[in-house]
Amino acid sequence: MSIIKEVITEYYRIPLPEIMEDAKHGLHTHFEVPIVIIRTDDGREGVGYTYTGGFGGKAICSLIANELTRILVGKDASCVESIWEQMNWGIHYVARGGLASFAIAACDIALWDLRARKADEPLYKLLGGASNQVKCYGGAIDLNFPLEKLLQNNQKYLDMGLRAVKIKLGQKTLAEDIERVASVRDLIGPDVAFMVDANMSWSVEKAIKAGREFLKYDILFLEEPTIPEDYAGYARIAEESGIAVAGGENLRTLVEFKHMLQYGHVDFPQPDASNIGGITGWLKVAHLTQAYNLSVSTHGMQELHVSLLAAMPNAGYLEMHSFPIDQYTTRPLVIEPATGLAVAPEESGTGVTFDWNKLEPYKQPF
Repeated sequence: MSIIKEVITEYYRIPLPEIMEDAKHGLHTHFEVPIVIIRTDDGREGVGYTYTGGFGGKAICSLIANELTRILVGKDASCVESIWEQMNWGIHYVARGGLASFAIAACDIALWDLRARKADEPLYKLLGGASNQVKCYGGAIDLNFPLEKLLQNNQKYLDMGLRAVKIKLGQKTLAEDIERVASVRDLIGPDVAFMVDANMSWSVEKAIKAGREFLKYDILFLEEPTIPEDYAGYARIAEESGIAVAGGENLRTLVEFKHMLQYGHVDFPQPDASNIGGITGWLKVAHLTQAYNLSVSTHGMQELHVSLLAAMPNAGYLEMHSFPIDQYTTRPLVIEPATGLAVAPEESGTGVTFDWNKLEPYKQPF
């Protein structure tokens, strides 16, 4: 047994290198990183974390410190899945999904870090080891970029060796969105995969109209065209536009993903370990996608998700996100230039080791 004796919660608020915008959340100036350190009675330590778009981080830390810690302390850290269930049901009555899923995620990732370190295995091998490389696309928060800057940013991705890119949609008019899509497709050429993301900003009817227009530009998928709970709307968009639809970053429970897959006809499910309850929650969704004969892709958190995707036989695309969490770790995401594939870390544990000196200036009380 390896008994949890201490749970440390820390809060970091980090400024973005430049202001970024999407159609639903508006301008982003910061991102937040709540971090959990779990220590056991046999002298081991695991580190987990989650992230936000700049709001809610203190509430997540408070939930961990004031509620989840009492569930964790005294438990056998080896029983990760059991502890995950206990955390979920321990606060279910007041916090189902939402902030709870973020808070549970940070704790769960720390427990998996402990498990993988104890096994002396890199996470991708511990979870299945299907490969050590995955397809990756550059996904900027770029709605506020003028067209010239938008093209420069996507050229940067091509120069890195990436073979796939994604841009934000939701300009004042659909004509403006179409112009940007056409310009980026012209830049990247016919052989680079191209995705677009409306960030829940459209009605179903507008999304259907837009999807039909985008077919001529060989778009791999249209991400989050409307609000995530409108499963019937997602199905209509996919069926009536003819374009493949992606979604999932705003879903917080396994049942929500089941409904999206069963009723929403989403072709590219995108769970995010930061808000689906951590690695345990992410794995449940990934295995569910296999039952629907779909690939599983990710949103954000590339430094961790690269290992999760590499483990899966049905791996889809890794998103290289604009929130640069990995720039505050000892191993930023590695891209193989010759192939454009992202490479999973080989070190034991989750492969995410924070550079505490870099983080220290952004540590705040909660």
